Amino acid sequence: MAKRKTIRTIPRERAEVGEQDPQVRVQNFYEVTLRFTPEQAELEASRCIECPRPACTPGCPVGVDIKGFISKIAANDLRGAYDVITQTNLLPAVCGRVCPQENQCEGACVVGNQLAPVAIGRLERFVGDTAIAQGWSNVPYIEPNGFKVGIVGSGPAGMACAADMAKAGCDVTVFEAFHVPGGVLRYGIPDFRLPNSVVDAEIRNLEKLGVKFVCNTLVGRLFTIEQMIEEMGFHAVFIGTGAGYPSFMGIPGDSLNGVLSANELLTRCNMMQAKDEGFDTPLPIGAKVAVIGAGNTAMDAMRVCKRLGAEEVHCIYRRSRNEAPARIEEVHHAEQEGIAFHWLTAPVAILDDGKGGVRGMRCIKMELGEPDASGRRKPVTVKGSEYEFACDLVVVAIGTNANPIIGQTSKIALDKRGYIATDADLATSLAGVYAGGDIVTGAATVIKAMGAGRTAARSMKRYLGLRDTETVYADPTPPDAALFGFDPAEHNFVRVKAV
Repeated sequence: MAKRKTIRTIPRERAEVGEQDPQVRVQNFYEVTLRFTPEQAELEASRCIECPRPACTPGCPVGVDIKGFISKIAANDLRGAYDVITQTNLLPAVCGRVCPQENQCEGACVVGNQLAPVAIGRLERFVGDTAIAQGWSNVPYIEPNGFKVGIVGSGPAGMACAADMAKAGCDVTVFEAFHVPGGVLRYGIPDFRLPNSVVDAEIRNLEKLGVKFVCNTLVGRLFTIEQMIEEMGFHAVFIGTGAGYPSFMGIPGDSLNGVLSANELLTRCNMMQAKDEGFDTPLPIGAKVAVIGAGNTAMDAMRVCKRLGAEEVHCIYRRSRNEAPARIEEVHHAEQEGIAFHWLTAPVAILDDGKGGVRGMRCIKMELGEPDASGRRKPVTVKGSEYEFACDLVVVAIGTNANPIIGQTSKIALDKRGYIATDADLATSLAGVYAGGDIVTGAATVIKAMGAGRTAARSMKRYLGLRDTETVYADPTPPDAALFGFDPAEHNFVRVKAV
């Protein structure tokens, strides 16, 4: 008699997670969403049906074996789960927090066809946080090969490329323009979404691989890309400088005092510690703040302003809530925190208070027309709907452009938008020089930048004649200790179901 198949019943709902109460969290920069407990993680891992052909892994830009690491969690083998993730993803604690999983791995999860998809991102964060707390790091046996590799930029693309090249045996140096490494992970994302302690821990793991970080070094000013190859002895160079040059609307009044980019606001707050007492970094926060845009950066800027003491914070966006590019969770958290949203509204001028400052904006109502090239319905102005909106600080968060310094100081080829031009292998027009991440594609996600860094590393290894072999890992290193800065027992928090 044939054996009957065992049908496993999986929990219909995601495991609950803790959140700080909105009224409490707007007064601090601790993380909003708490991490899974071991019991919650094991329960959520049990929701994975272990598909024979998982759709989630192809949805991940770096190809993490998602089924593999979740099965390890379900078996209570957390070190094994960490080993599986770090075969392809250097930054699990980072990506578990900031990746748009709903559009990538979770969006492809088969469980999501009938129920809420498996909370892959929160499981990844749980593993990454456990690794930091336990001091785990996968340090391979590395045999030096004599090649010297330079990385320009210490953001996610540069970090991923640096790790792969160091594991291959290269002498890797990362040059960073700011005074501490981390790139956009450090200056562009507030602590309540990604604590600096997590970024620090991941950078320490890179240093264990032998990667050297040289900060306060603006490539293109102190030396050029050509000089790195021709005079400084680098056999290959990767450019991962991101796209942090802010865009403005070009409307009347956008050069007034009291108008700043979201990048400037977040950099002063996150990296220059304007949010902390004892630091004199200037950061004007008005009583009534208007933020133009509805992406993740806009959400970060609004929520930072709220925490820094703004009485009112308003989002001005020319499309509807459905078209907002920010993650659903970020919009949800902003709404909980009292951010006022003005959908289908566009600014047409920023108004002068007579002293060179801001007294408000002139706005116009919009309606959605036919889809544009991006597939979203194009906003169309409603005639006769202009009105004035009072505010004393305007933050512009409508996107970024490539920083022009490297293009201006080297002979590297650029595309028509000013980004670095590359071929499919991410090779630039200069021999031995590769580029990837936002400086090539324009603004994208952390995980896509990491994927580009790894793609470039494979190409660089081929260029240097190195084999792209599997890594052999040594014994785990001693603990570093957990440094997350938030104890839920000391703060009010609420239990919510994952969004």
